[in-house]
Amino acid sequence: MRNLITLNDISKEELFLIFDKADYYKEKPFDKRFDEKCFVLFFPESSIRTRVTFERGIADLGGQSILFPSDSLNKKEDYKDVIGYLNNWIDCIVIRYNDLEVIKRLAEYSEKPIINGLSNLNHPCEIITDLYGLYKKDNNFLKYNYLYVGANSNIGYAWKEASEAFGISFMQSSPDEYKIEGIRHNTDIKEAIKYADVVITDSLSKDRVEAFKSYQITKELLISSGKKIIFNPCPPFYRGEEVSADAISSECFVGYVFKKPLINVQKAIMDFCIFS
Repeated sequence: MRNLITLNDISKEELFLIFDKADYYKEKPFDKRFDEKCFVLFFPESSIRTRVTFERGIADLGGQSILFPSDSLNKKEDYKDVIGYLNNWIDCIVIRYNDLEVIKRLAEYSEKPIINGLSNLNHPCEIITDLYGLYKKDNNFLKYNYLYVGANSNIGYAWKEASEAFGISFMQSSPDEYKIEGIRHNTDIKEAIKYADVVITDSLSKDRVEAFKSYQITKELLISSGKKIIFNPCPPFYRGEEVSADAISSECFVGYVFKKPLINVQKAIMDFCIFS
């Protein structure tokens, strides 16, 4: 068994193994690989894409899922005891919980694989799916230049993880006060866009929208570099805030296409973690 807590938990070779499994599940979507296996999921009510694809993926492969709200973990009981009992009855845990340290602590005690469905500092399954979308588009995707336009959020940190784990060339463009330490940074979005083959964004909290007004990704900005940029904003995105409506309707936008295989990638991740 393997945990997937951060992208540093897997090697480049294992990333491609997950891709191979995702290809398999595209062709064999109802392989009963998870027959008689039980999954516990901790998800907040607001989760849509991640929850749907994990639950549907488990059901497709013959498994049983038991869902709890994430705040079920907000109680006095020691995490060692929570996991100590669950170890008796389940085969895998998928957790979407704000505090990454809690997910790590649960993994310390678990005898079954734990998959991080999202935390305050990363979103590994989301990034693996985006990389899979790029892989299906071009085998040389790891040689692309990746530009993250956004604040120091979990998506930005997750792409930093990807750059460290898989050798991706990665830059951030933002106001200085939102800089992610340890990566290249350019406050000038018009200069930074010239570097990019892939542009990534993340939604902004209300208190950050004004600060990022001049960093909005527009169709004009995307075509200004003269490159055929791949634009992949992290959902949920908001037209008129971090992205413009014409950027989403442009040929650069790949969001819907890249997320279509999310269910196959979630199946592949669970398969990898349980059977490795």
